[in-house]
Amino acid sequence: MKTGFVNIFGKPNAGKSTLLNALLGEKLAIVSPKVQTTRHRIKGFMTEPGKYQIIFSDTPGIIEPRYKLQEHMMLAVKSAMEDADVAVLLADATENMEENNQLFNSLKLKVPAIVVLNKTDKIGEKRITAAENFYRQQPYCKILLSVSALEKKNIDTLIKTIVEMLPEGEPFYPEDDLTDLPTKFFVSEIVREKIFELFGDEIPYHTAVLVNEFKEKNTLTKIQADIIVQRESQKGILLGEGGQMIKKLGTMARVDIEKFLQQKVFLQLFIKVKPKWRDNEMQLKEYGY
Repeated sequence: MKTGFVNIFGKPNAGKSTLLNALLGEKLAIVSPKVQTTRHRIKGFMTEPGKYQIIFSDTPGIIEPRYKLQEHMMLAVKSAMEDADVAVLLADATENMEENNQLFNSLKLKVPAIVVLNKTDKIGEKRITAAENFYRQQPYCKILLSVSALEKKNIDTLIKTIVEMLPEGEPFYPEDDLTDLPTKFFVSEIVREKIFELFGDEIPYHTAVLVNEFKEKNTLTKIQADIIVQRESQKGILLGEGGQMIKKLGTMARVDIEKFLQQKVFLQLFIKVKPKWRDNEMQLKEYGY
């Protein structure tokens, strides 16, 4: 049986979360057009009993950290680099090739890498060919594939290529498991995704979501979560006039949480102000970072 860790690396907004979801055929990672949506290392398992188990990891976009939260995000990238059996280097085909090249070279990977050229649906054949020729010449590139994660184009070929590169071994996780993260984590991520959808550039990066209560009953799951912000003004924006925005946020989040849990949900959201939480080690630990 083939088994191993296949970890996805790339710049912010290269499409790593979209690719993970396309590979698994399930929405595990939240997605937003804004950069730096992913803050954790998110593992998803693909198991074909008796044949292979792939442990995929979506990782935060690689950046130079400016505060402790971002330092924790880059530690998640580092841990993924250390246990990878195969690396997927995701390059946005619409972006500067040399910037991606510098980033991939800086990883100093010790495992075989597949360069995956993403968002090929957005550019013409001439630019795709130029990018393919560029990456094929790079020393870190063992194999190159072009895909569109959004349109699920060439995903099956990527899976087949990954399986061929995996070492032999026993599976790490039960065959029915899809992830090792708790349900509460995905609930908090869904709420955070809706914050990215509803609010401007600044607010999403100053918020965290903490699920305090998760009670499953026969017909209803009761969830209470805190949305953490850094300033009173941010709390006012999240609340909106007459509480309209927090109601809208709660409704949008509840719909997706119900889809995820396949059960009716009662969702309560509260907003709490915690100044400079992104640079506070104790608070970062409390919020799961």
